[in-house]
Amino acid sequence: MRETNVLFIWEVREELQKYLRQGLQEVEGVNLIFPTDTSNEALLHLAPRADILIGWRPARELLDAATRFQLFINPGVGVQHLINTFRELAETRDIVLINGHGNTYFTAQHAVAMLLALTNKIIPHHNWMKQGLWRKGDEDAKSKPLRDLRIGLLGYGAVNQKVHRFLSGFNVEFLILRRSKSGRRRLPTKVKQYSTNELDMFLKETDILFVAVPQTEETVGMIGRKEFELLGRDSLVVNIARGVVIDEETFFEALSKKIIAGAAIDVWYDYNPEVDSEGRKFPSRFPFHSLENVVLSPHRGASPMDDLKRWDEVVVNIRKFAEEQYDFINIVQLDRGY
Repeated sequence: MRETNVLFIWEVREELQKYLRQGLQEVEGVNLIFPTDTSNEALLHLAPRADILIGWRPARELLDAATRFQLFINPGVGVQHLINTFRELAETRDIVLINGHGNTYFTAQHAVAMLLALTNKIIPHHNWMKQGLWRKGDEDAKSKPLRDLRIGLLGYGAVNQKVHRFLSGFNVEFLILRRSKSGRRRLPTKVKQYSTNELDMFLKETDILFVAVPQTEETVGMIGRKEFELLGRDSLVVNIARGVVIDEETFFEALSKKIIAGAAIDVWYDYNPEVDSEGRKFPSRFPFHSLENVVLSPHRGASPMDDLKRWDEVVVNIRKFAEEQYDFINIVQLDRGY
């Protein structure tokens, strides 16, 4: 069996190093390289030995220096920042980009938690109790039953598949819009399926929309004023995709003018916000934080970051490479951008 050098491009904590070594201990020829010095100079020195690179934001200089690497594993969901670079590299090199899905269980759990916080008005009642306001009732903030509602899953990748499973015990209907309709896949419940050219019909029939599509040229600005109007004034939106999938200004307008009933938001528009005069940071040009019909979350759907089982698919892909099996998990289709 050939030697496989795997270079990690950040300082990996000891607990994770041990977990990865244990997962690969029966695979011959795998050499896991965990540098203690992760400066650009040190990584450039190690790069020419690497067959596999693992990390989030590799410098182009590093990728060029890694002349023998064939596999890059991005451990977290979301590779939009890598697509153009890897398209260029793929013109002259035989390389594979992996979009890690190890955190999708937590993201789906977080999405469902945000929905239930939104429908059951958990946050205002929590805040009232902290103020000593005991048992404020439905006249102040009443819950919205899920029973008999239609859950629209926009995108049916790893996250929304789990959202579907987690919510399947509720008395709700499920609608799925994805690039291609699934035929033989066994689903948790009966569903009504739509193709991408049926977005308007899908939105008209949706009561609660889970947005979980990748960020591509096709999905940026996918939801705007017309789409909110199709959803209607009683609808709820949960965005766990990328902020820019929903037009920022019209999202705020839809919520502030009650074009839709509410939203739970974990993904944003400005990830380096300036500090305002009161020392606060807000990740949008618009004051979403001033609205009462939202649940806000600081892009933490992937928590807990220290969970070890999220690395299992990385172990599987390293093993496949070492054993010359190239049916990797979660290969990115560079032409589609995800």
